Amino acid sequence: QVQLVESGGGWVQIGGSLRLSCAASPRTFSDYTMAWWRQAPGKEREFVAALRWSSGTTDYAGSVQGRFTISKDIGKNILYLQMNYLKPEDTAVYYCAAMEPFRSDYVTAGYDYSYWGQGTQVTVSS
Repeated sequence: QVQLVESGGGWVQIGGSLRLSCAASPRTFSDYTMAWWRQAPGKEREFVAALRWSSGTTDYAGSVQGRFTISKDIGKNILYLQMNYLKPEDTAVYYCAAMEPFRSDYVTAGYDYSYWGQGTQVTVSS
């Protein structure tokens, strides 16, 4: 059973930074696609960023491009999301998700992800 546990959320001022972490167990994620999604109150879940574990290639939603960076620590089996220049519209519950190998070439469909974390709240305000 794959478990994903997010941490690092909290409150931050507008323009500030946070780094989210997603610890994965018990397996390593070679050939998996790992991603961050978010869901704001009253809104649908939306794609934020994805990283293909083996190749390291990344994808970002347009709304976070240039502000957020997805990365990995292979040895610790941890996925990160560095969030800079945060805006109030970034306020949401952030989820880590894992897509099994060869499931899809696309990263923006939530139904392609088999494993989800419990989420961590990020609140951005003045």
